[in-house]
Amino acid sequence: MSPIRYQQLNPIRLPIINKLYKDFYPAGKAKRDEILWVGESQQGVICCVRFKYIGELQLLTGMLVKPEYRNQKIATQLLQHATPQIQQKPCYCFAFKELEALYQQAGFITLQPQQLPHDLQQRFERYCHSGKKLIPMHYNA
Repeated sequence: MSPIRYQQLNPIRLPIINKLYKDFYPAGKAKRDEILWVGESQQGVICCVRFKYIGELQLLTGMLVKPEYRNQKIATQLLQHATPQIQQKPCYCFAFKELEALYQQAGFITLQPQQLPHDLQQRFERYCHSGKKLIPMHYNA
């Protein structure tokens, strides 16, 4: 596999990321007001993650690694490279239960839903009511 370059995405390239989401994570869609980090190889973009500002907080969302690249520590490397972004504002994520350990290795701690800031509690409840099995987490390096 060719080396992977991790970097913040230039917003002009959003259509490439939205094609990736459409192909592998249809519920995800990158927006212009989000900050995106990607990993790219010679084969193109193979992973991405989005950061959405909500007041004084940020929500890490939409982590995606193309299926053929999973279980190779690529998500972990993406989070390591995105650490400067994660540290800019208090950072939260709503992780799928099976990814809890991955986020814990990256410095996130598991919270109870009532420990979330108010702005995020309502969003978390909406996501859960739509059938997603999620756990709230907070970056705490």
